[in-house]
Amino acid sequence: MIRFAVSSLVCLNIASTALAQGSTGINRKVVAKADSSIPGFEAIVARVELSAGSVAGRHTHNGDEIGYVMEGGGELLIDGETPRVLKAGDAFIIPAGRVHDARTGTGIQLISTYVVEKGKPLASSGK
Repeated sequence: MIRFAVSSLVCLNIASTALAQGSTGINRKVVAKADSSIPGFEAIVARVELSAGSVAGRHTHNGDEIGYVMEGGGELLIDGETPRVLKAGDAFIIPAGRVHDARTGTGIQLISTYVVEKGKPLASSGK
């Protein structure tokens, strides 16, 4: 009974994380998190990976995202802007609340820093 309960909680947690991230191909691992000097905001640094042939899914953040591509490449799609091709060594800034997506052919690994409203989800669906 206990094993079943633990297994159910683990599955529920995995499902909620995948849903919050908006895709089965994206993986965000938070490596640092601290209060920002901006009242009500926090800074989150994450290692973000998209597997080959995947999309992040249209989403927004409750604050700015500042990213640096470490390996691989892909395309950054920000509503209202021309799609940008990104490769290792490139950086980008996505303003708070802007709906965006990313897609990759071979996979991409990046470091993203988010300065977001404290207590709100890191990412929200951007239908």
